[in-house]
Amino acid sequence: MNVKNTFLNGKLEEEVYMNLSVRFDKESKVGKVCKLRKSLYGLKQSPHAWFNRFSKSLHYQEYTQANSDHMLFYKHRNEKVTILIVYMDDIILTSNDKGERERLKEKLALEFKMKDLGSLHYFLEMEIARSREGISISQRKYVLDLLKETSMIGCKPANTPMDPNTKLSTKLAQGPMNKGRYHRLVGKLIYLSHTRLDIAFGISYVSQFMHPPLGEHMEAIHKILR
Repeated sequence: MNVKNTFLNGKLEEEVYMNLSVRFDKESKVGKVCKLRKSLYGLKQSPHAWFNRFSKSLHYQEYTQANSDHMLFYKHRNEKVTILIVYMDDIILTSNDKGERERLKEKLALEFKMKDLGSLHYFLEMEIARSREGISISQRKYVLDLLKETSMIGCKPANTPMDPNTKLSTKLAQGPMNKGRYHRLVGKLIYLSHTRLDIAFGISYVSQFMHPPLGEHMEAIHKILR
């Protein structure tokens, strides 16, 4: 599901004033400001205000917020379980109780403008596919975009992401690499390791050389990409 105009749903906890829009003529703007009645896009409080209102709505529906992930809410009644995950304006809702699932969707639609996008197929760079065998999650498009970004489309595949006996140096023998680019690639590969556990060891190792990354460290990154 998707929430429309997400940040306009928040209720401000403090008084916030802003300058009048440029659409007002200069004379009517002199000595005047606007007092906001609700959150707006661009206001730093808006994400918190939106999530605070949304979580209160779920608590009212007797949903519990998970301690391990504050974006996850659940309701457990006997053998019936309903789970909701919210990320910005996107919501995943799953349940083995069809009645509760539909009831919650109706309640949320009464309070927020929402669109039901149907079955989940793509979420946060992850592709979800259903079959008779079950549900599979992959990041194929994410990998292809990453290979394209690094100009490694069509590269020769490596047999392993990293040799377990690899020893990387911290001596400036090859000169430092672009720190920002190295950090970006490490971050992207860390996210990829959620579905590619085989690269977790290599990523854990190269992430130890963030300051400053050297040429051989980038070569190790490229081997993981292969």
